Amino acid sequence: MDHPFQRCHLAAALAALFIVSASGTAGEQSFLPSMLPFANPTGIAATFATAGKVDLTGPFFQSLGTNGRACVSCHQASTGWTITPANVQARFDATDGTDPIFRTNDGSNSPAADVSTLEARRAAYTMLLSKGLIRVGIGIPQNAEFALISVDDPYGHASAGELSLFRRPLPATNLKFLSTIMWDGRETFKDPASQDCILGTTNCFVSLHFNLVDQSNSATMGHAQAAQPLTVEQREAIVTFEMGLFTAQVFDDEADELTARQALGGPQYLSQQNFYFGVNDVVSGDYRTGALFNPIVFKLYDAWNTLDRGGDASRNEARRAVARGETLFNSKLFLITGVKGLNDDLGIPELKGTCTTCHDTPTSGNHSIPAPLDIGLTDASRRTPDLPLYTLRHNLPPFETIQTTDPGRALITGKWKDIGRFKGPILRALATRAPYFHNGSAQDLHEAVDFYDQRFGIGFTDEEKDDLVAFLSTL
Repeated sequence: MDHPFQRCHLAAALAALFIVSASGTAGEQSFLPSMLPFANPTGIAATFATAGKVDLTGPFFQSLGTNGRACVSCHQASTGWTITPANVQARFDATDGTDPIFRTNDGSNSPAADVSTLEARRAAYTMLLSKGLIRVGIGIPQNAEFALISVDDPYGHASAGELSLFRRPLPATNLKFLSTIMWDGRETFKDPASQDCILGTTNCFVSLHFNLVDQSNSATMGHAQAAQPLTVEQREAIVTFEMGLFTAQVFDDEADELTARQALGGPQYLSQQNFYFGVNDVVSGDYRTGALFNPIVFKLYDAWNTLDRGGDASRNEARRAVARGETLFNSKLFLITGVKGLNDDLGIPELKGTCTTCHDTPTSGNHSIPAPLDIGLTDASRRTPDLPLYTLRHNLPPFETIQTTDPGRALITGKWKDIGRFKGPILRALATRAPYFHNGSAQDLHEAVDFYDQRFGIGFTDEEKDDLVAFLSTL
């Protein structure tokens, strides 16, 4: 008899046929059951819906703009509520590149791209097709501390008025654990009257709900090119829908079911976890309890550390590898250096830490306060030929210059120190959504682990890298 999760692969394939039509909107199906499985390269993920089902009839799935797009165009259940190159390529092939995701306002490499023929469209949307990247256009802010002095844009569009920034759409699930909205934090607003403040400062932030309500409208006005703002009811409905979604891996091709033998994988356990501003903050400790920072952020697979070698030996070894990877993520010490937003802000050139120094929120793995960091992803040395390169110069002597593929947070604040800073994402359902990092520069989790190993000189062994990937794949 087939294992029930083997049959889930077929169910996932069938479900994908009706979850989204070629136009990117919900088809005739009015809902999806909670915990519907979707296959991915290393197993199966599922979304737990607190409403009991995923309602496909609400504004999240409706075209509310002028170009045919809906929220679901870039946030698909089958790929962890974002998009992947395979997902985008299938939609291109099914529609000859006319699916609403293929729009020149931000889907093409340049808004002036020729899309008059099939081959022209294939050339115009290469960044979307190859890496699942959307082009975000943001200009140099007025009164910025720097100026743009040169541009090398392979697509011939970027200027000081609108830089072309290629970024991955963030997942529209597990939002309960967010402290920052958008890679550059542009939908994370401040409020001096708020109680959610960086400890010891007057740097205070509005509620997550306020940010998400604003973001739902901004996305519709921008990505969907809406002619008028969303109504209050539409915004609230989108946020309510998103806040009820929790997505995680439920089955791993090597380790099998991720709740077996007292493990705590999957989205249901995740949905039950508490979160608040400043939980387990690495710098100041827990904002509510006063407890010191605890680097043991993930405790999902503790029970697999002591599995015996009887029974299914290969499966038990795969589970032990996951547990070893979790321990490495929590506990492997290395020197953190040259990270803007951490080393410079703390005045500590060399900080001994672990992966959880920057991924400190228990069970979800993002930062529990707004803390954009520059870990070197946009450095000129890491530029690939398909990315624009910008040369920025400080306005004051000694007129320092820097080259970057994406100024990040600096385009929101105008501050020199914020060049290259981005937030870290929630780490759940990673297996659903390669490639990784804001610019899709890591094709898979092995490349992501290799980046950190090289960037910080960690010295992982091959076995440790494999164990880390095994663990990250089960999130």
